[in-house]
Amino acid sequence: MLDWDDMRVFLGVARARSLSGAAPGLRMDPATVGRRIARLEEALGATLFLKSQQGYALTDLGGRLQARAEEAEEAMRLAVEEGQGASQGLTGQVRIGAPDGCANFLLPQVAARIQAGNPGLEIQILALPRVVNLSRREADMAITVSPPDAGRLTVQKMTDYRLHLAQRRDAPPVATLDDLRGRPVVGYIQDMIFDRALDYLGELGLGPVTLASNSVPVQLQLLRQGGVGVVHDFALPFAPELRRVLTEEVSLRRAFYLVRHDADRRSERMARLAAALSQGLREEVARLECLAALTEGPGHTTLDS
Repeated sequence: MLDWDDMRVFLGVARARSLSGAAPGLRMDPATVGRRIARLEEALGATLFLKSQQGYALTDLGGRLQARAEEAEEAMRLAVEEGQGASQGLTGQVRIGAPDGCANFLLPQVAARIQAGNPGLEIQILALPRVVNLSRREADMAITVSPPDAGRLTVQKMTDYRLHLAQRRDAPPVATLDDLRGRPVVGYIQDMIFDRALDYLGELGLGPVTLASNSVPVQLQLLRQGGVGVVHDFALPFAPELRRVLTEEVSLRRAFYLVRHDADRRSERMARLAAALSQGLREEVARLECLAALTEGPGHTTLDS
């Protein structure tokens, strides 16, 4: 008879697609994980994974077992939540995946405030310059800049945010886009733009990019060295050397979306956390954008212009 610990190991490998990838989350070494999988396959009398140099791929039976194991996992989680009672503060561990700009400049403040009100809650922030894969359980929920159009997911819009061109405060003043020609341009590595909503410079016709990174914080640091590029308004308070330019000619608006597993709709805990996270992010974006506007130099427009 199978026990839940066997299923926990199986799900870890199914999601990570490798023994080494699953080992840290299971708190086992890869060799032990391999032995546990071999023992499970022997007990079932069937192969659950096809092993290759590329990793562990599920067989048809393995795929069916994963679906059933995840249903059991969700049922157990809901039962634990009901036992804890809705009146208690949020507890347990939650991992939130987010683009690195959001993860660096917004989530630390938001997560700290949520955790302060829920001492039994452990919040992990997964900062990635790519889309977080919820189907592989890289995170419990993810923040994205475009709503996904596939998968069994629940999606809700969290907040809008704004972006403008920025440069160092001591750089030569600019009155038109033509004044930027020949200046170093900071932006994304073109073939590493993971969401079309991030192709700001393509939309503006500004380029070519001469200082590039797939990381928003690195782009901000590059701008502090000189050049011009598109910056999140909420990031500007962290780089006082920079100021927005051409705010009337160039003003971009994007949004953050919260993405969760569809099964989490039945979880009061996850619903409460999602509500707190959405409210916190809205408030933090508004606070930092207001701060960015207040620090504009003479002759520069505000966010409401």
